[in-house]
Amino acid sequence: MKMKACQAMVECLKAEGISVVYGYPGAAICPFYDALMDSGIKHVLVRHEANAGHEASGMARITGKPAVCVVTSGPGAVNLITGIATAYADSIPLICITGQVNTEQIGSDVFQEADITGAAEPFVKHSYLVKDANDIPRVFKEAFYIAGSGRPGPVLIDMPMDVQRAEIDFSYPEKTDIRSYKPTLKGNAFQVKRVMAELEKAKKPLICIGGGVFASGAQDEVVELAHLMDIPVITTMMGISVFSDDDPLFYGMLGTHGLPGANRAVNECDVLFLVGARVGDRAVKTPIELEQTTKILHIDIDPAELGKNIRVDVPLVGDAKNVLRQLIGRAKPADHSEWKAQLDSYRIKRSYGEPKPGTVIPRQFIDKLSRAMPDDTVVTADVGQNQIWTATSFHIGKGGRFMTSGGMGTMGYSLPAAIGAKMAAPDRAVIAICGDGSLQMSMMELATAVQNDVRIKLLVMTNNRLGMVRELQTNGYNGRETAVFLDGSPDFIKIAEAYGIKSCRVTDEKSADEAIELLTTYDGITLVEVMVDENEGTL
Repeated sequence: MKMKACQAMVECLKAEGISVVYGYPGAAICPFYDALMDSGIKHVLVRHEANAGHEASGMARITGKPAVCVVTSGPGAVNLITGIATAYADSIPLICITGQVNTEQIGSDVFQEADITGAAEPFVKHSYLVKDANDIPRVFKEAFYIAGSGRPGPVLIDMPMDVQRAEIDFSYPEKTDIRSYKPTLKGNAFQVKRVMAELEKAKKPLICIGGGVFASGAQDEVVELAHLMDIPVITTMMGISVFSDDDPLFYGMLGTHGLPGANRAVNECDVLFLVGARVGDRAVKTPIELEQTTKILHIDIDPAELGKNIRVDVPLVGDAKNVLRQLIGRAKPADHSEWKAQLDSYRIKRSYGEPKPGTVIPRQFIDKLSRAMPDDTVVTADVGQNQIWTATSFHIGKGGRFMTSGGMGTMGYSLPAAIGAKMAAPDRAVIAICGDGSLQMSMMELATAVQNDVRIKLLVMTNNRLGMVRELQTNGYNGRETAVFLDGSPDFIKIAEAYGIKSCRVTDEKSADEAIELLTTYDGITLVEVMVDENEGTL
């Protein structure tokens, strides 16, 4: 079928089931935008290109499928790099389409030219600079396959203007076969047998779940295996919400800011079974000590992760969902009552002191709010103290979801990610929790939410500080606090009013209850500002 290449791009997206794209137009991508206009695909106009990546990320994390963001050349493309890098660090499947100057102008430093395939190279799973319009169907088919298979990640497609305007004979391929890209999906049978043998021998086994469990859609399988073999479970920050908080086998998040019981479990287990976790520095600070006392088993679809941060006794390459099914087929019921009783003794009931007048204790408020929300609530946490308070205090019910920027630690992530998540799951409550510093990285996206009637709930923890950096300076630099004061910040309640968003401020227990009532009953976009003591810490 004859059509313009820009129309072919749209047809490729439709063939992949894409119904929403996030983007910001410009001259170099206008041919595509013109074709998109009558396509039936909804375009969401973001207010900054990086947020196109974050909003697509929020959608991809809920659907489990690649989501699409589109920007123009030059500054539009390089602004998107933050969104691309954030997705890459957390293995989120994105298709990132950028406009580019005409092919004969590439390399001549014309207006709004940037070598985006070169600039984004460290942060993409693969990239394409399309110079022949006839390659578009193949490129798009490959891009969706690469982004969503194996270890997921962002794929960049750079489209020169003249290529978009060309005419081609369009036919979308039914499948793709890339000779150099063959991810291992099924676990080696011998290694599966070895893993199961170690789990059966273990007296104090422990499963540590990472974000890879979500990437493979293996939540049900890891829960089934843990309960079948009666194995306690902890998570990294990216693995939070695979298990509900009230599951008796779940002992919380490990790491620098994790729960003491989870960290003690890691130190005292005899077999540690890592599932889709990369064992980053915030999860295990002293891997060498752990290696000397513990048998370590590790499933990951990316062989480069096995042994990268910690020595592994039994590595197993494969898709977590498939490998866990193989293990379940071999598993026998077990009883680890003594080990669980030991871990139960480490559980602590958190107590809260008295707040400073005019403020509330953030962990206490988050805990109370979470217990009033539906079990399947999606919560997107930003980066900083608010992230830690949310990760350790938001009670995740069965079917709930916790999302954050774990690998890159990108401030400003929670608001745009919540927009994408809510559009993917309009019937679920979606709460974005951020600090007053991180909100000012992306608060322009309130307009995106309002324009598209995306009914998210936004919680702003205000302490007039870059709280995490202030805490680092207090503890590590003799209290020499510099460049962390947010004087000059706007009145967030008035900002909400300017956007027509219903809002309130929390300063005490009474206003906290009123805010929770608003967040749980009002069906529109809401903003709640929670006043926090500037000296409140994460420990």
